[in-house]
Amino acid sequence: MDDTTQDDSPNALRLGWEEWVSLPDLGLPALKVKVDTGARTSALHATDIETFGRAEKPQVRFTVHPIPGRDDLAIPCSAEIIDRREVTSSNGETEMRYVIRTNLAVGDTTREIELTLTDRRGMQSHMLLGRQALGENVTVVPGDKFCQPELSYEVYHSAKVRKAAPNRVLRIAVLSREDNYSTRRLVEEGEKRGHAVEVIDTARCYMAINALAPEVHYDGKRLPRYDAVIPRIGASITAYGTAVIRQFETVGTFSVNSSAGITASRDKLHAHQVLARNKIGMPATAFANSPKDTGNLVGLVGSAPLIVKLLESTQGRGVVLAETRKAAESVISAFRGLRANFLVQNFVKEAAGEDIRCLVIGGKVVAAIKRSAEGGDFRSNLHLGGKASPVRITKEERETAIRSAKAFGLNMAGVDLLRSESGPKVLEVNSSPGFEGVEKASGKDVVAPLYDQIEARVRPAPVPRRRSNRAE
Repeated sequence: MDDTTQDDSPNALRLGWEEWVSLPDLGLPALKVKVDTGARTSALHATDIETFGRAEKPQVRFTVHPIPGRDDLAIPCSAEIIDRREVTSSNGETEMRYVIRTNLAVGDTTREIELTLTDRRGMQSHMLLGRQALGENVTVVPGDKFCQPELSYEVYHSAKVRKAAPNRVLRIAVLSREDNYSTRRLVEEGEKRGHAVEVIDTARCYMAINALAPEVHYDGKRLPRYDAVIPRIGASITAYGTAVIRQFETVGTFSVNSSAGITASRDKLHAHQVLARNKIGMPATAFANSPKDTGNLVGLVGSAPLIVKLLESTQGRGVVLAETRKAAESVISAFRGLRANFLVQNFVKEAAGEDIRCLVIGGKVVAAIKRSAEGGDFRSNLHLGGKASPVRITKEERETAIRSAKAFGLNMAGVDLLRSESGPKVLEVNSSPGFEGVEKASGKDVVAPLYDQIEARVRPAPVPRRRSNRAE
């Protein structure tokens, strides 16, 4: 390794051939680097390098493994591309590399440097510091190392690694088949924060399922690695939509709502069993498969009037109010004739055609509205003409909504409650709640908290320390 011009001034930064540095803008608080004055350009070992964003301000997303030999520690990074440059490495190989600009901290000194991104797998040092980054007022002593204060990889084994990660530009996919208010708000809020948000038609995704390289494809191309996906899965494609989400989960992408949570919430029978298991109040509910059990089925939920509800019903459709026991038996008989799956529920009269929609995001109720049925209808769904108004919910209602979302493992959920004489009763937990009615009635921005949740969740997680093979 060549030596730099020696700077003997007392303020000169003294470096050995190996030093500890940090790259705070990339969320890398501790890195060992090789200082090589024979190299002009600095290089950072990076994998999964992919470009994204607008053409006028392109970004690059990449993964850094700061501890050599610990591929389980992966720090996702992103930065603006300032150049693409042809670089010849020490072994004579030439490649085109993306160039980014970031701050380098060495001891008490911080300076902005240029970094090229390249796969240095197998190299002892995961970062090379070249002449261009050293600048003036630096003395490099090839025979020494660690002239500056030593850092430690210990930070990557603690929660400090999450705190060290800066807010960065994210690549986010919204899985949606509709250009509606909710989809547009998700794109609008994400772009306002500087993120790249892409809307993907769930039904047009297809999957390569294998153990070594699982992939999601779309329009003839492999989809890139996203930092997060926001599922807006319609009821008609629940099975396929959750399969697509499972594939994203397989490749390590954070999904706002998990495939398991969506599947459980969409199956009304399964959903009520989850609520019952978690001791969450709901209207008395019964289900039977055999037509011989119709009388007993009605008797389990009490006297008429009763609600008969298709398991696949959405937005209030497939829900029938039977005023008398005989009417209930007739509806049940008709549903059985159609080979439809359904359940029977007690009708909460005191709710008087009103319910409460609580929007839960990240374990908090961020907004609540009261929905009132129109024209004597018992169903208060806004899609059926119901009216929405702001409402003040009780502590018990708030806790019930939060517990309901948690029971399904949903980070985003619309929890529908009825106000009964014996406390709040959960009607439904919706894994793809609409935002329009809630935002307009409550006057609250409910999408911003969702992005707060995403930005917090995509921060890197600490890795466990490896135990020594020696007996303790």
